[in-house]
Amino acid sequence: MTTRISYAIAFLLGLAMVFLGGRFFLSPEVATDAFGIHFDANGDYSFHHIKGIRDIFSGVLLCALVLMKERRALGVMLFTATMIPISDMLVVFSKSYNGVQQAMPHIVATIICSVVGILLLAIRSEKKGAIKTAGYSELTSQKDLQKMA
Repeated sequence: MTTRISYAIAFLLGLAMVFLGGRFFLSPEVATDAFGIHFDANGDYSFHHIKGIRDIFSGVLLCALVLMKERRALGVMLFTATMIPISDMLVVFSKSYNGVQQAMPHIVATIICSVVGILLLAIRSEKKGAIKTAGYSELTSQKDLQKMA
């Protein structure tokens, strides 16, 4: 149950990342304001596109790991990725015109990434070990696997 909920949250987070990245392409000024900083690009949105494609990539990777049911890889990615919203939050707080309201999306993202990442890493695999032979999978215990080694 916890795994399904964690997968669902991670998938929704991935979709949100794709949306946020796309917004840096389609509406860069709105995306920058929503991020929590003021940036006068003077019509040159190169930085916005760099930021956008990284968000899109991260979102697609999250969704792919969920769809492939790569629980541990997804957990590692989410937990280590907490450095991104933490860094973003610090940038937002470094601006004199910002407060907690502008940093809130980054705070929430930090909490979601860390909690879901830890949950996915803490969940024990339902299978103790699996040996695939002749097109079928036979579950075995760790002792059986050690005996065969």
